[in-house]
Amino acid sequence: MAGIWSEVWTLYLILALGTPDPSPASREKSHDFRRILLGLDKCNACIGTSICKKFFKDEIRFERWLTAQSNLSSADVRSYEGNYTDSTAGWRPVVLSQLMSPHLHEISDNSICTSAGKGKSCSIEAVLRATSRFQSWVRSNILLPSMVKGLVTPMLRCPSQRLLDRIVRRYFEVTDVGSVQMKHFSEKDKLRLLYTLAVNQHPLILQMFPGTEGWPFLRYHGSCGRMMAWAGSRPLRSLFNSPLERRADIVYQLLHITQSLSANSLQFSLYYTSVSEDMFGTLDDSRVFIVDASTIGIIDLQEGHSPDEDLLPEHLDVFSCLSGSCARPPPCETFRATQSFTLLCKHVLNKLLVPNDVQSGQLPRAALNELANCADQSQSDQRIIAAIQTLKDILQTLRACSALYGYRYPECLYSDTF
Repeated sequence: MAGIWSEVWTLYLILALGTPDPSPASREKSHDFRRILLGLDKCNACIGTSICKKFFKDEIRFERWLTAQSNLSSADVRSYEGNYTDSTAGWRPVVLSQLMSPHLHEISDNSICTSAGKGKSCSIEAVLRATSRFQSWVRSNILLPSMVKGLVTPMLRCPSQRLLDRIVRRYFEVTDVGSVQMKHFSEKDKLRLLYTLAVNQHPLILQMFPGTEGWPFLRYHGSCGRMMAWAGSRPLRSLFNSPLERRADIVYQLLHITQSLSANSLQFSLYYTSVSEDMFGTLDDSRVFIVDASTIGIIDLQEGHSPDEDLLPEHLDVFSCLSGSCARPPPCETFRATQSFTLLCKHVLNKLLVPNDVQSGQLPRAALNELANCADQSQSDQRIIAAIQTLKDILQTLRACSALYGYRYPECLYSDTF
């Protein structure tokens, strides 16, 4: 493995510095390494191929690989910083990420082979195609709840037909987007969608609820093999030591985002199943976004959901554990209306509002009291909701109106709404 990464490193130095006249053999070697690097050799057990041309035309570039060789050989590194360009704009920062770490991908691929009694080396695509689950996908032009039963993806814990239709209609990796039917899906398209649903829902959430429609998710650019690209952002943790007015604005936005996810015009309640600071990021205009949607559950408030049922043997197969875990999220019946707020207050907001802010006289003590109530799951939903509103009212008075907050400036000069 070290030898492979050493050659990849050499390849990228060549690509960066250029060569006077690369030989056909050199160009072929470069092409092969890119395929391996992007995971194209694993397709169609991959995400898709919608932006492969951009990778091979150097319109998407890895930013730090040429100055941080250690990243290349790490089995735990899943995401990289990069830059993206197209005909409408200059270079923009992006995140280039796999569905999971290379180490987990290797374990997952091995599990596919061993599930078919093939040892640790096989055609993983052939094994997945032969499963009864995939054959049910081949026979159907509609994505049905029975076809995703047993997958551990949080948003599929209690899927409605309306939710599954939205997944298909917004699926970016096919040429004809917009239909709830999969008649235009080839078998390879269906396998890619099923594989993505089984491993990591993140790219699908970005497609289903795009930021251009007001959702708090970053723009999805597409994928190539097992590598996907979405808009870059600044990590939330980098702002933990910023002035209180900046942190107060972030907390206010996080509470507002969480409220909008649970109550929206589409009647889909999006909720957190787990929360960490790595789940969020900010842009240059100080707007907060969700940068990791892999742990978000969805309940259809319009169609509701069926009672939780025990899984039958036919619902548990190789796809059920491809994400590296076979553990299913808790039943939707156990979901509390304030679950997202409790997780957010307990694991993130308490790092943005701290006792020193009260001791310095900048933050009213009531803010930390309400934050504690919000984080206490033993409190009633009504008490937690009241705490959230009181906390937002306090934070509203601390939010500055300046050009630093471009997402609401200069509107905030003329209206308290901003």
